[in-house]
Amino acid sequence: MKLVILDGYTENPGDLSWDGLRELAEVTVYDRTSLTDPAQTIARIADAEIVLTNKTPLPRAVLEACPNIKMVGVLATGYNVVDIACARECGIPVCNVPAYGTASVSQYAIALLLEACHHIGHHSDAVHAGRWASCPDWCFWDYPLIELEHKTIGIIGFGRIGQSTGRIAKALGMRVLAYDVFPTDAGRAVGEYVELDTLLAASDVIALHCNLTPENEKIICRENIAKMKDGVILVNNARGQLVAEQDLADALNSGKVAAAALDVVSTEPIRSDNPLLQAKNCILTPHISWAPIESRQRILDCTIRNVRQFLSGTPENNVWG
Repeated sequence: MKLVILDGYTENPGDLSWDGLRELAEVTVYDRTSLTDPAQTIARIADAEIVLTNKTPLPRAVLEACPNIKMVGVLATGYNVVDIACARECGIPVCNVPAYGTASVSQYAIALLLEACHHIGHHSDAVHAGRWASCPDWCFWDYPLIELEHKTIGIIGFGRIGQSTGRIAKALGMRVLAYDVFPTDAGRAVGEYVELDTLLAASDVIALHCNLTPENEKIICRENIAKMKDGVILVNNARGQLVAEQDLADALNSGKVAAAALDVVSTEPIRSDNPLLQAKNCILTPHISWAPIESRQRILDCTIRNVRQFLSGTPENNVWG
């Protein structure tokens, strides 16, 4: 059985091992495959029966050009890079990795928030540049510093990751509001469910932890920003398409939004003309919430299980079946 990994580098830049997969199949690993050239993808898949991808698209044209494919594995939770309708028509299981990064992503959301509150990186750079050594006072700060206790965080999307972020926020003394189309008892144990407009109006901090759907695309837009408190902080390490980026940039530049701390943008890698690059008080990191070695090991472990179960005739985590 031949298995090809189309874009293995971000999952495993060398600190993990593919040996668990090599025990199950003849494995070929490519660090990267073009995101825009289906011909290269088709050539690399060739006659492989199992294809693993993280971000390399597998549209209908690729799936139909590679009739040997028997299974697709996605090295992530999201599977929008695969034409699911075509995979279903062809009887190809598409097996993803659910719930691998709850702790890592929620931890990172709070790290983004704390950076927005304290600008730790900026002040460390200033000290290394000699500004403390030459300072006439015993300390200095270049931005307002923000204490979170007794402030309100509104979390849009209150599944596993949202609830985990909420628990950390509660430990910091914050009030937790939540908006989700599917309220749960587990969520009620962490925060108070409210309507979206209530959350927007009442929150000092708004954190996005929802899946991307047609209904919530660009949920952070001019109209909804106008409903927020002046000086709100926005945290997004869910999906970049949840934000209307020009609207957010305008709100940052006007001061309506005090700060944004973002690990995702609408097009990745980020485009050089993204308006957020020039916006005031906008922290941007390169989509790394998911990437601690512990999370990536869980992705690999689950993928190995997915392949093993497929080979045994009982696929797991098939997103369409």
